[in-house]
Amino acid sequence: MIFYVENEVGAEFDFDIEELARMVSEKVLESESCSYDTEIGLTITDDKGIHELNRQFRGIDSPTDVLSFPNVSFEKEGDFSVVESDQKPDLMDPESGRLMLGDIVINEKRVRSQAKDYGHSEKREFAFLIAHSMLHLCGYDHMTKDEADVMEEKQEAVLNSLGITRD
Repeated sequence: MIFYVENEVGAEFDFDIEELARMVSEKVLESESCSYDTEIGLTITDDKGIHELNRQFRGIDSPTDVLSFPNVSFEKEGDFSVVESDQKPDLMDPESGRLMLGDIVINEKRVRSQAKDYGHSEKREFAFLIAHSMLHLCGYDHMTKDEADVMEEKQEAVLNSLGITRD
């Protein structure tokens, strides 16, 4: 797995951003039985940066905590067989042969404020947002209660398996 990390705001936490993102992402991909070597873009930004992206790409004129930009259009959540389709040659990086899964954008300010609001560490909040976004990159969504329940269960399973709890 390759992570392209762009820390636009120079955010510093008491954990290594790339190391934690990689660990959580690898666990999500393992839990989804993804057999591909992947490339993922990760940008750390602020309220202003994510607000602009949210407005531009989702038509929502406000900041948010995390945005996901999947590159793969899954027919069924977590079913990576779509990657093998002859219709999807643009999913693989021609130089590296890696699956270009998509991009994650995280709002540094929200990591800090939500960690405080929920009474857990910034590490746990950051890991949660990575797990959440990775599930979006794997085709999951939370538009209905059932979908939200599935995502919540998967997020918690990944974080618990890594020992990243709400404590």
